[in-house]
Amino acid sequence: MRKLFWLKLIGTTAITCLFFVGYFHVLRNPVHPVAVMPLTALDRWVGFQPEALYVYLTLWLYIGFGPGLQRSFRELNVYGLWLGAMCVTGLGLFYLWPTAVPPLGFDASGFPGFAMLQGVDAAGNACPSLHVATAMFTVIRVDHVFREAGTPRVLRLLNLLWFVAIAWSTLAVKQHVALDALAGALLGIAFALPSLRWRPAPQRLSSNATRTSEKTS
Repeated sequence: MRKLFWLKLIGTTAITCLFFVGYFHVLRNPVHPVAVMPLTALDRWVGFQPEALYVYLTLWLYIGFGPGLQRSFRELNVYGLWLGAMCVTGLGLFYLWPTAVPPLGFDASGFPGFAMLQGVDAAGNACPSLHVATAMFTVIRVDHVFREAGTPRVLRLLNLLWFVAIAWSTLAVKQHVALDALAGALLGIAFALPSLRWRPAPQRLSSNATRTSEKTS
């Protein structure tokens, strides 16, 4: 995490800001009629839970762990290209098929944070959920690092639970419906798995570091 820290921090922030330029342009300028996504039994079961907004917003912290755990500049660059390709694909789908979630049926602006959320991120660009897609991409890539590093299983479990919580929050704050989340998860998988196959070989520890580790053990 410490290696190339400032490049990772500034780069991730800059790319996220650039993504939102495209996201909001597509959101506010649909070129086709907007389709309303249907509700499922799961959507009716997961009622509106305003406290889930705090979990929903943690995505912007969570996605930083993916690039943060890349050891070399080349690995970091390729990671960003795969993630960027996924986001561009999502924006392309929004452009070709604008979608929105059904209206809540009540005014949620009275709940803390929801007035800002509704003002900034209207309930469009629904399917696939890029919130879930980026979380799915991150959970797969972070878990891969944890497995290669032989970290305690509790870290892998926490990684998985964080993803599940973010995916659940998209339904609980009614920014997405279940079909959006499912499509987003499939989009994330479609890019995360190939990114593990076509990527630079992980940077190995230097021989001096290896000898030091052997002596310590």
